[in-house]
Order: sequence, then C-alpha cells, then structure tokens
Amino acid sequence: MGKDFDLYRPSEEHDMLRESVRALAEAKIAPFAAAVDEEGRFPQEALDALVANDLHAVHVPETYGGAGADALATVIVIEEVARVCGSSSLIPAVNKLGSLPVILSGSEELKAKFLGPLAKGDAMFSYALSEPDAGSDAAGMKTRAVRDGDFWVLNGVKRWITNAGVSQYYTVMAVTDPEKRSKGISAFVVDKDDEGVSFGAPEKKLGIKGSPTREVYLDNVRIPADRMIGAEGTGFATAMKTLDHTRVTIAAQAIGIAQGALDYAKGYVKERKQFGKPIADFQGVQFMLADMAMKLEAARQLTYAAAAKSERVDGDLTFFGAAAKCFASDVAMEVTVDAVQLLGGYGYTRDYPVERMMRDAKITQIYEGTNQVQRIVMARNLP
Repeated sequence: MGKDFDLYRPSEEHDMLRESVRALAEAKIAPFAAAVDEEGRFPQEALDALVANDLHAVHVPETYGGAGADALATVIVIEEVARVCGSSSLIPAVNKLGSLPVILSGSEELKAKFLGPLAKGDAMFSYALSEPDAGSDAAGMKTRAVRDGDFWVLNGVKRWITNAGVSQYYTVMAVTDPEKRSKGISAFVVDKDDEGVSFGAPEKKLGIKGSPTREVYLDNVRIPADRMIGAEGTGFATAMKTLDHTRVTIAAQAIGIAQGALDYAKGYVKERKQFGKPIADFQGVQFMLADMAMKLEAARQLTYAAAAKSERVDGDLTFFGAAAKCFASDVAMEVTVDAVQLLGGYGYTRDYPVERMMRDAKITQIYEGTNQVQRIVMARNLP
C-alpha cells in the first residue's frame, strides 16, 4: 500500500482495497452486526476476520511488521467496515488512535516492542486521555505519574476509553509536573497485565454497543521509565498531534455509517409501494435521497483531502482534520435520521438496520473532540 499519492482521489490500488474490504465486511462482519448491537457484545467475528486479512491495524509501518498503509488506505478500511457495523470499525480506528503516539514520538525500542504484536494481531491498542473531570479540557487531567528511580508510578482514573478491557496496550497521558499544566503532561504505554491496572463496568450506551467503553483504573501502576513516549512533558503535544491525524478516521467512520444507511434506504424505496407505485417515484423522496447523497459525497471528498494532508503532514492538517470530522459526523447524523424517515415506521424498529446506524452515528459528533470543540479548533487554525 504505497504512500506516494499527491491527489485527494484514491488510486487504482485504493479502489482494489475498497473492493476487497467491502467483500470481507459483507461476508464476515455484516451478518453479526445486529446481534452484536442487540447483545452489546464485542464483535469477535469482525476482529478475527480483520486480523486474518491483515486489516485490523493497516497503518503500522512495514518496519514493525505492519502493512504500511497510507492514511487514505486506512480511511477506506474504516469506512467500509463502518458501512456494515459501526462497532467493528472501531477496531482499526482505535488501534491507530492508541498506537499513533508511539509511532509519532516513541523510541525505536518502544516501537519495536509494542507495534510488532499490534501488527500481528496479538494485541489491540487503546488511547487513555479523557477523565471524569477532564473531557474537552483534557489539559485539566488529574492522573499522576511520579518518578521512582528507573520507574514511573501511575495513579488515576481514565474515562470513556474505547475497547478498554479488550485492548492489551494503552497510551496513557499523566501529569508529571503539576505546575506546568499542558507542558507538564507526559505519555506512557501501559499494559493491561501491569499490576494495578483494572477496569470499570462497560458503559450502557446509545450506540456502538459492540465496542466496550469502560473506565481504566491505575492504582500504583509501576512501569519502567523506558515506557515513556517521547520526552517528559511532551505528552499533551503528542496527544494533540495524534488527534490531528485520527480525527480523519472518525470522519471515515461517519461516512461509512451514512453510506450504509443511504444504501439501505435506496433499496427500500424502490421496493416499498404506496398509492400504486414505488415511493422512489415520488419527487419528495427523490429530493431527500439527492440531498443525502450530495452531502455524503461532499463529506467524503473533504475526508479524503484531509487523509492526503495527514499522509503528507501538511501545515493545515489541524484545520482539515477538524473540518472533516465535524462535517462528516454532522452529515452522518442527518443522513441516518433521513434514512429512518424514508423507512417510516419500519425505520423505527430493530428489524431494520437504519435505526442502529442512526444511534451509531451520534457518537461521531462527540468523541475525539465534540463538534463544538472542532469549530474552536478550526477557528484558531483558519487556512
């Protein structure tokens, strides 16, 4: 999966990747999506299928045993999985979110130690930034890391951690110098098996029910000093740099969910007859579909442009990452709500997938920075 694209549009290689991921998602992930949601269970079938096809963490560089996929290829994988199951798309998305700080700022030893198992599918990676009292104001976190010889001792609580309990590794942000606020925050890799690591009960959520969201408790977790990611005090900067890249993957998830809803609604309106003809023949329905498709394509193009900028690390990535995430998630919410409307009473039942897609879409407006925060980020980084 090459890295030499300059345009925003996918190459032939990207198109082939999309075809293969779509076929896999339809065959191995879609059949379990409703049950995963209904039972609120982790989509093990999806993880197995993604790992078997080396699609669970395509972003990991080839040096560490990964596929070395570019940012657009990663977006396409997430988009196509999300088209059939929002919960399952968080496997490749959060593996990138959790491990990107290591890729961006970690030592070679750290990369070799933790990216290898991720690339092989032996471990998943989560990202632990948010806390009970530090959501949008991430710099106000209270988790502490205190130096003790050749070790750091971590204490605190992280909240809203995606795939917590399932992931083996966690990028944890902790305060190492309380006097310096954001410049006193450092990043660490914590292993689920480290003594003192435990998890809260899974949250009972509106959507993405197949992806566990839990608190992570750090009780005197003692880790070697070489598990620090980058230099002391650079953790917050690494966290923000990571989000510039990974907000693009949330945009991808949003457009995938919206595409799934639009595809289902398109098929439904051709079959559903009222007043003696398919409802697809009514201009009001046609206009709704046209608006859904138009806005979705605009969101996709913005997301692909942001992915190209992520790959090149362009100077305006911060704006484009925020814009793609914000716009795509707002569009996904609108498209999925309209899909439910097009199915009428059927759309409101769990016998049809669009209500699940509507519930799954909502979180894309909230996590990795609420869309209100995205607008602040955009305003501060106008191109």
